[in-house]
Amino acid sequence: MIKIKLSRTGRKNAPKYRIVVMEEHSKRDGEYIDEIGIYDPVADPYILKVSDVKLQSWIQKGAQLTDGTYKLLKKRIKRHE
Repeated sequence: MIKIKLSRTGRKNAPKYRIVVMEEHSKRDGEYIDEIGIYDPVADPYILKVSDVKLQSWIQKGAQLTDGTYKLLKKRIKRHE
């Protein structure tokens, strides 16, 4: 099964995340199929950039959001209202 997950990058105590499409059982920072966005929780305000076209495309192909990505994207929708 294909999942849309967060993959951590950045230094110690300075996390940054990629929003990626990967196999469900892949390691967190393992090989991914496609990168669809970034998330920087340290910046004030936080940075969340996602390609809506890629996100919709992967969801239509059957990819599922993990709990973490679902919460982030829900937060993004509230921020734009």
